[in-house]
Amino acid sequence: MNKPKQLTFPWNAVNKSSLEGFYSSEDNLHVVSILKDKTFQDDLFIYGSKESGKTYLLQAMCNSYSSLNKSSLYIPLKKAMDYGVEIFESLENIQLICLDGIENVISAIEWEKAIFNLINKTLISKSRLIITSSEDLESLNFSLPDLESRLRKIESYELTPIQDKDILDALKYISKLKSINLGDKEARYLVTYSQRNISNLVQILESLDQLSMEMKRKITIPLIKEVI
Repeated sequence: MNKPKQLTFPWNAVNKSSLEGFYSSEDNLHVVSILKDKTFQDDLFIYGSKESGKTYLLQAMCNSYSSLNKSSLYIPLKKAMDYGVEIFESLENIQLICLDGIENVISAIEWEKAIFNLINKTLISKSRLIITSSEDLESLNFSLPDLESRLRKIESYELTPIQDKDILDALKYISKLKSINLGDKEARYLVTYSQRNISNLVQILESLDQLSMEMKRKITIPLIKEVI
């Protein structure tokens, strides 16, 4: 049997997001454990701020399904709205559909109806939906009451950004996972003198790794100073 591929849309790009690559603070252990649990197949509504890692986890879930020969689709709704609701046609047979940023469709009644209809179709087809939002359901104000009613029936979890106290541990975790040799002194310097959010730090870490290989130098504080 051929391995099913993730459907291709203009916003799709190859990514290496993985559930193992997501640093879970204590606040997020429960929701990440649910995502890792292959026996748990219920729909999910996950909300959290921009730096909480929602997009990363959705892409990681799609990669996880693909590795298990299951079909999946990631849809960033803000970008998808440039293409029309027709993109939702016949999606209900995909095993996992991830809708990122449902707050973007608020007051766009055509899109609210399309998502409501998609939820109904997936209930019949037994496809799994994971939906994210920048705000909890109580704070969202949909024009379509039926959509809100449907969403309220889905299990809801908050995803929180990595706290300052955990940033250093997160950076060490990710560098080890990526097999990047980053010493404790260098890690502390990077956290101290860089913007303290994990996405920015990972970008710097990857740049340092590339530069160190090109220059055949270890990652040192002088090298970090050249990058940040």
